[in-house]
Amino acid sequence: MKKNKILWVDDEIEFLRSHILFLQEKGYQVDVATNADDALGMIQKHHYDLVLLDETMPGKDGLTALSEMKTYNPALPVIMITKNEEETLMEEAIGSHIDDYLTKPVNPSQILLAAKKILETRRISQKKITRDYAQELNNITMQLMSPWNRKTG
Repeated sequence: MKKNKILWVDDEIEFLRSHILFLQEKGYQVDVATNADDALGMIQKHHYDLVLLDETMPGKDGLTALSEMKTYNPALPVIMITKNEEETLMEEAIGSHIDDYLTKPVNPSQILLAAKKILETRRISQKKITRDYAQELNNITMQLMSPWNRKTG
């Protein structure tokens, strides 16, 4: 089974090394970026299954980066991580189509749970769509092959 690939964008990434190691031990591949511009470049060059995005960074903030990420890849799941607990920020982030919102300080288990929730839900949904498609195709085939649909000459 392939490893899920996570991009973690935070200007203070050096303080999150233990979190990154924890995710790697759990089987995730984790790339890091310390600013929004680098992250956007990485997203354009590589496939990521999930982005962990700090809201407050020098230069482009997380909400601006989120908007640009979603322009490039609307289906990319993003978890916003911030120290800011303002309700208006949460509403703006949710309105910008984030998939989850965590308030710092976060512990490794919180990150793992949020990531698993998003990635496993997506995997299970894709599996169900594939199974439903196969079942519907089978139903159509059976209808086409049933004796009353055959023309005999």
